[in-house]
Amino acid sequence: ETFKVKAAEKARAEAEEIERDWVEKQTVLVSAWEQTMNEYAAFFAAAVAQGNDLAPAWNAALWKQWQPPAHYAGPAKIGTLTLEMTAFAGAPAAVSPLASQLRFPWPNSVSLPLWLAYPEAATVVIETDKTGGNEAGAALNNLAFRLLCQMPPGRLKLTVLDPVGLGQSFASLMHLADYAEAQGGTSQRIWTEPQQIEARLAELTEHLEKVIQMYLRNEFTHLVDYNAHAGSTAERHHLLLVTGFPVNFSDSAARRLINLLVNGGRCGILTLLHWDRRQPLPPGFVADELRKVGVHLVHHGSEFTMDPNWGPGIHLQLDGPPPPELATELLHRIGRGSRDANKVEVPFAVVAPTEVAIWTESTVDEIRVPIGRTGASKLQYLSLGRGTRQHALISGKTGSGKSHLLHVIITNLALRCSPSEIDFYLVDFKKGVEFKAYASARLPQARVVAIESDREFGLSVLERLDEELRRRGELFRDQGVQDVPGYRQAGGAARMPRCLLLVDEFQEYFVQEDRISQNAAVLLDRIVRQGRAFGIHVILASQTLGGTYALARATLGQMAVRIAFHCDEADAYLIMGEENPAPKLLSRPGEGIYNDAAGALEANSPFQAVWLPDDVRERFLLEIRLRNAPNETLYPGPIVFEGSAPARIETNTELQNCLEVSPNRPPEILTAWLGAPNSIKGPTAAHFARNSGANLLIVGQRDDAALSVVLASLISLAAQIPTSSARFVIVDSMSPGTIRGDLLPQVLNVLPQSVERILPGQLPATLTMLSDELNRRLTDDHLTRPSIFLVIVGLQNCKKLKPDDSYGFSADVNDPSVNASALFQTIYTEGPSLGIHSLVSVDSYNNINRYLGRKGLSEFEMRVLFQMSASDSSSLSDLPTASNLGLYGAVYYQDREGRSETFRPYALPESSWLRAIAPKLNRPSSTQPVPGAIHSRAVIGSN
Repeated sequence: ETFKVKAAEKARAEAEEIERDWVEKQTVLVSAWEQTMNEYAAFFAAAVAQGNDLAPAWNAALWKQWQPPAHYAGPAKIGTLTLEMTAFAGAPAAVSPLASQLRFPWPNSVSLPLWLAYPEAATVVIETDKTGGNEAGAALNNLAFRLLCQMPPGRLKLTVLDPVGLGQSFASLMHLADYAEAQGGTSQRIWTEPQQIEARLAELTEHLEKVIQMYLRNEFTHLVDYNAHAGSTAERHHLLLVTGFPVNFSDSAARRLINLLVNGGRCGILTLLHWDRRQPLPPGFVADELRKVGVHLVHHGSEFTMDPNWGPGIHLQLDGPPPPELATELLHRIGRGSRDANKVEVPFAVVAPTEVAIWTESTVDEIRVPIGRTGASKLQYLSLGRGTRQHALISGKTGSGKSHLLHVIITNLALRCSPSEIDFYLVDFKKGVEFKAYASARLPQARVVAIESDREFGLSVLERLDEELRRRGELFRDQGVQDVPGYRQAGGAARMPRCLLLVDEFQEYFVQEDRISQNAAVLLDRIVRQGRAFGIHVILASQTLGGTYALARATLGQMAVRIAFHCDEADAYLIMGEENPAPKLLSRPGEGIYNDAAGALEANSPFQAVWLPDDVRERFLLEIRLRNAPNETLYPGPIVFEGSAPARIETNTELQNCLEVSPNRPPEILTAWLGAPNSIKGPTAAHFARNSGANLLIVGQRDDAALSVVLASLISLAAQIPTSSARFVIVDSMSPGTIRGDLLPQVLNVLPQSVERILPGQLPATLTMLSDELNRRLTDDHLTRPSIFLVIVGLQNCKKLKPDDSYGFSADVNDPSVNASALFQTIYTEGPSLGIHSLVSVDSYNNINRYLGRKGLSEFEMRVLFQMSASDSSSLSDLPTASNLGLYGAVYYQDREGRSETFRPYALPESSWLRAIAPKLNRPSSTQPVPGAIHSRAVIGSN
């Protein structure tokens, strides 16, 4: 009995223990259930809130205040997942004692957003059969709009393939074509044909290879990671939209597509694809390859499901695109925001030397200068002087950054290397002023700066470098060395910097088959082949290499460094080689490919050139000039040729030297400086010796141009001759009250010699006086008598000098008014050998025939020709050169020597400069008067 009692008590205690344990576990279970369900509820609520925040419904009111994001804003919403919780998760059995407590704290049906979680997932494949195609197209459009709205403007480039709909499937996206240039070619059109599809996929495959090999390498797992480090040089993402696959897909295109699906996500290539499984796949294509990448949706019956199927209780509703009005508005906002998105600016400070590093680098071994950024954080260097890397070729379309890179190279080298380390020879054939800043700043490292250069001057730069090459060869032989490092190590006394020739639009050398192109080809080839040993390097730049066939391809082949900016496919192959079309994929300004292996594909190094604003460049150039101030006499700056402007007489150093020194006696040969030559030499000059034919004829329709030559000649002659040793007789036919008519008196007033200014009507008496002087000199020692210059401005206006057939030379010689023409003929024929020279301007070749005739023309052996017809030019100089002159050009022809040269005449002198030189011209003579000298100054017959 006792046992029974104890057993019952024990059983009761155990039951109570079990009950307590059950209650405790039930409490824990319910608590855990509630906590877990609350977490799920919070997750569901957060997911719904995130969906509403990141991807609000396509409602115009909700999108009214939307602005494109500055950074990637998060995943793109594919659609809505509806979970029927009872079927999806199951429910506690109704008989469970806890059924009333273990319930879901939400309705049985829960709706959640489905995201394309880029960059973790970058591919969506929607598979349909005879139904579901329209829904799939709508879903792809929605995803395209979502991604465009989630990315910063211009940072997502679209490639759209629609072989079935012929573009209709994505027609709304074509509003972005209005901003195609700003977006680097985005959405210019929709591609439909097999060849087009294959070409676009090939481009994306090349881009994929570029990103893997040049950007990601083994440093970054994804383009998003790379962009986070790259900052302003971040790469754009690409969106490939495909509908109707595999229609019009070749075997090659299908293989490329699979490659993009598998590897594209890592490289920033998102792919949204509609697969119509009714269409036969290309031979050898495995369907499962499409099904196992990214998000795979399959249309079954009347709805889409995830593959592999998630099981019961899940329903997917794909989102559709925005309504047409909202879609158009959003695309225009994105397009407007993308206008500056394609502009990437890496500041020049990234590559500029520090203050203490300026002028500290040596070029003994090579020229090495940073020009931009490559990869996320590395600098791209231009290196010339080692191995085969001696010369560079640069190409790119207008606005691609080619000329800007030249500025970066020049400015950064000028900051890093002192004038003793590098010499620049800068030639610009563009119709602009790219290099003018270096002329204005008197860049001490520059030896020559040619702005809007003439072909002849450009050739003279090559000739100067060829002379330098020969000079260095002789110096090296004397020292027994073979290169610049050897010479400098041997202690050679001569200055031995590296020389860098930069020619922008170098193909201008070869636009004509003439002497200039032939000589330029020979000289360039010699400099390129032999320059390596002598420290002379060449950088040639051009918008296109097409048509430069006058320059041997073998010469270009010697230029191992190739820098290509955006260009078309043909030019990409020309600059890089037949196996390397990479430059055609470039899009934004300043984005280039650096290749130092003559274009070999494996040597491609994409980079972004630094941005050097004009004001920053000018500040650095000023700093360089100030630093050079103590050495200005040693490094005075460049010879400047500016083809778009007349020469300035103030820059004539030979004339300035004459103005600083009082002449003791007149030189045997008097020089009239006419202008700046189109070559590297002294000023163009006419030389007046006491020989027959020493007269100067100026021919041209522009009165101001002819007058500028006359005035420059007068000032030049006056600067060389003592006051009492010359006489100027000026026949002025210009109208007073004009700038040209008033300038002549200003110049005559500063001349210290005897000046007689007469009107055309006074010619007979003046010519009679000069004829008498001529006759006296025939019997006297003319060498002791002063030079006389008869200057006629506008021969065509001096009617009295025109021969008249009615009387010819048989008329009364005692009548000066009738005999003026004969007197003039005697003076210009007999006068030069006796020190009486004629300096005459005339407007046309026809008037030369009327006033001088062919025999008279032969007495003017020195001739200045302005622009005229080819036939007139040939008649005056034996060459049609004057027919090709520009506004500021002229030809100087020396008939006795049969020599001609093009030059830029000096501009009309400024009144301020005339006032400045007047005291220097009117200085006391240090010589004693000579017999027959003129001691008084007379200006007569003024208007």
